Amino acid sequence: HVKSNRHNHSRKNKRLAGTSIDERPDTINNRERFGDWEGDLVKGKRQASEPALMTLTERRIRYEIIVKIPDYHAGTCLKALQDTIDDYGAKEFESITFDNGSEFAKLSEIVGTQIYFAHPYSPWERGTNENANGLLREFFPKGKSLRAVTLVEIQAVQSALNHRPRRILNYLRPCDYYRCMA
Repeated sequence: HVKSNRHNHSRKNKRLAGTSIDERPDTINNRERFGDWEGDLVKGKRQASEPALMTLTERRIRYEIIVKIPDYHAGTCLKALQDTIDDYGAKEFESITFDNGSEFAKLSEIVGTQIYFAHPYSPWERGTNENANGLLREFFPKGKSLRAVTLVEIQAVQSALNHRPRRILNYLRPCDYYRCMA
């Protein structure tokens, strides 16, 4: 028997939290400019009261921003993302694409950038960030609480990822393009 297309199991009735990825322009889809990001949470333990890492990956140069948040309630995610945009400057963020998780339900309230939402159960639509999160798991394994993780440790991991040569960048590093820090 023929295996069905496994990408067709998304729930059609689940409402998107905001602007759909379907409305994302080709300039973003084709990685034509700097400033289009994908975002997600990396969770240690899967409890909403546990700390998590909000990760933002720039689609073109693979630059990574990692922010520790105290829990993953929607309000916490909204505040953490808004603070990050304000800290770096809104001009750095043309757009950010998140998945449709409940923790991102308030992100359409973000000021200073356009937020898009991928389809439910479609992680491949944010593949750049999914890949980066896989690299992050080398440092922060699944199932281990992030409570004890310090800002210094997070900055060290962010720096390590941004200093890692990438084949897609002809073996240059993301930081060779953006905010190289020692």
